[in-house]
Formats: sequence, structure tokens, C-alpha cells
Amino acid sequence: MGVQLGEIVPREEMGFDRLKGLALAIDAYNALYQFLSIIRGPDGTPLRNRRGQVTSHLSGLFFRTCNLLKEGVKPVYVFDGKPPSLKREEVARRQRAREEARRRYEEAIREGRVEEARVAAQAATTLTDYMVETGKELLSRMGVPVVQAPSEGEAQAAQLAERGLVWAACSQDYDSLLFGAPRLARNITITGRRRLPRRNAYIEVKPELVELERVLSALQVTREQLITIGLLVGTDFTPGVRGLGPKTALKLVKEGLSPGEVYARFGVEPPPQFEEAKGFFLKPSVAEVEKLEWREMDERAVVEYLRDEHDFSEQRVVKAIQEVKAQTRASAEEGTLSRWF
Repeated sequence: MGVQLGEIVPREEMGFDRLKGLALAIDAYNALYQFLSIIRGPDGTPLRNRRGQVTSHLSGLFFRTCNLLKEGVKPVYVFDGKPPSLKREEVARRQRAREEARRRYEEAIREGRVEEARVAAQAATTLTDYMVETGKELLSRMGVPVVQAPSEGEAQAAQLAERGLVWAACSQDYDSLLFGAPRLARNITITGRRRLPRRNAYIEVKPELVELERVLSALQVTREQLITIGLLVGTDFTPGVRGLGPKTALKLVKEGLSPGEVYARFGVEPPPQFEEAKGFFLKPSVAEVEKLEWREMDERAVVEYLRDEHDFSEQRVVKAIQEVKAQTRASAEEGTLSRWF
């Protein structure tokens, strides 16, 4: 779900030219879910190899990562670990929602309602261990570093950004800000034309930058207060107060109301895990990463993996790799020439 703070968080559009040469920590689960939801047939059927295994996630991961590398971006993918106990109810809720969406999908397919089937299939998307492991294997062959978080991937990405190992954390959600990421880059893995839900229309999606200090300054709150606002609105760890949006939550917190007073105003009891959730945002469980290493892409290994094991078009895979290598050479030559001027 992610915390919904878009109404109050200032952000700015940016071009990929601003990201050239910079390392970005990408929330891998967030990106893989996007690929699995978007890369499907008209009736919602995902891409599969000859053994019936889903490959939509590999297609999105490979081609999007190639595009990032061509732009001079240095991606690192951060994978979630074990969900904290605080997230137990949210995990169960998501599972129920996916099961219901799967039921709607099967019903729509039986009755020939293709568009409804496609929408339901997207909602029923599930990320399996197979998808995670094949994604990691592909990234390894591409020379792109992978970080395994002990718990929340967004917390780990935020820590990498805080320590200066990457320039920004990348996710569609705003949780990274609550975890202390100095910069959050959005729309990095879905840039381009995007179909609007339930409509035959598209919008242009461009990269956005959110800076924590700018957010706190604009809202005139501390990070701890921002966490409180997020918890009141609703996070993966606490249910939101019905009828309370981020603008009202911001107003009440700035007026000095305690979380208990806010809940009382709306006639509900504070969730018992409120303070624990706040503490988790302030001091999450993360792995201590000393350095990140990017290697040259192993073209042969990538082609063999995608072509032989997952039935990708060799021509398309080789073309994408060659474009990355050509752009890398051009950038290197440009850097060499620039030293003479």
C-alpha cells in the first residue's frame, strides 16, 4: 500500500540527465510488482516461457535496467526480507484482496469480459520466491548489485542513501522519506506512457525528485512529526483514520494535538502498535553495507539465461545489450575528451 502523502509532499519533475553517473537504490519488490502488473496480454495473462513459468518480471527488469544503464544511471536493487510482525495484518489483508481479485478474474474469463479480466488479473498479482530468485540471477549476470534487506526494502534503501552509498532511494511509495532517505526518486522504473486504470487512455509519466529537507521545511514539521502524520493517515503498520487525509493530519499535528487526541477527535481508539511502528520508522532493521560494486555486463551469460531458459528473443536481448555497451563507450570517450578542455 505505502503511505499516501502525495497531497502534501512537494516534488519536482526531473530529466534522466540529472541522474547520469549517480547510484540509485531501487525498491525491487515495488518495481517487480509494477512489471508483473503492466506486462500482460489484453486479458491479463502474464508472459510465460515454454514451461509455463511467468517471465513478465524478467522482461521488465531486463529492459528497464538496460534503459537506466543507457542513461548513465547506476542501479542497485534492494530486496525485502522478512516482514516485521507489525505488518502481519497488512500482509493478510493483501492476501485476501488478491484471492478475491483472482476469483473475479476467473469469473470474467469464463464470461468473456476481457477488460474486467485484465483489471482483476493486475489486482491478483503475486510475487513468488521463483520470481525473486530469477530476478536476482538476471541482475547478477547483468553486473548490477543486489542488496538483501533483513526486513523492509525501503528502509534498507533509505539507509544506503543516508550513508551516501547511493544518491537516492527509488520507489513509488513515500515510505522511504519516513525511513529517513534524504532523497526519493519516483517513476524511475515506469517512466513513459502509462495506461490509466479502467480507461483506454494514457498519460506521460516522468521522473520526480522528493527531497526530505525540502519537505520538512515546506511543511514546517520535523521528521518525527512527518512519521506521525503518515501513521495517522495509514501505513503498512497502522490503519488510517477513516475520513482523515494528509492535509487535515498535517494541520492537526501542527496545532500540537497528540496522536491520541487526533484519534479521539475522530471517535476511534489509537492502534496499540502506534508507538512501536513509530520506533520502527526511526530505527528500522537494516543490513550494514560497506560498499556496492557494479561489474561489466556478461553478455553471453545474459543471452543464455533469457534465451535458453526463458524463451526470450535473442535478437531483442542482444540489441538491448549492444545499445548499453555503445552508450557506455560513448560516455567513456566523452569523459576522456572533456579532460582536454
